[in-house]
Amino acid sequence: MRVIEAATLTLEPQTVAHAQEMFVVLSDPAIYEYENEPPPSPEWLRARFSKLESRKSPDGQDLWLNWVIRLATTELIGYVQATVHPNGRAAIAYELSSAHWGRGLARQAVQAMISELVEHNQVRSLSAVLKRENLRSLRLLERLGFSLASPERHVEHQVRPGELLMLCEDPASHLVEGRRNGNRT
Repeated sequence: MRVIEAATLTLEPQTVAHAQEMFVVLSDPAIYEYENEPPPSPEWLRARFSKLESRKSPDGQDLWLNWVIRLATTELIGYVQATVHPNGRAAIAYELSSAHWGRGLARQAVQAMISELVEHNQVRSLSAVLKRENLRSLRLLERLGFSLASPERHVEHQVRPGELLMLCEDPASHLVEGRRNGNRT
């Protein structure tokens, strides 16, 4: 994994050393309105990050790529992650501290990760699952070229009731289009 530089932020490969600072970021209750729950303790998060540092699933088939998002001020504000499957598909996820919502930082971070996945991991198709009510995340994914999957694909991916599956079948073309429109990846 590499450090990824974007316009106003840096994606650093996530390590155990990030756990304490990320515990503070991930303790923001606003980010759990729709998703998951905060980590129970810094120790739990250190153990989780330690497991993820292998960068591989237990069976060794999938790559687990996790980056923390750092602003130029050196402040960590969240993470982006991807599970890259051997067939060229990747499932992505992201979380940012609510203090940084609405400033284009999530788009910048996710777009930089997608660029890395396409250019260095040969990813040709992306998916993301989100809660139906999470309109902020839905809008972000749509701006990045994702569209709502068919009901059949929802069943195939075992998407739970109340969730949506978003797909981007040609992320490379969306990166080219974003560059053409002046967006940096």
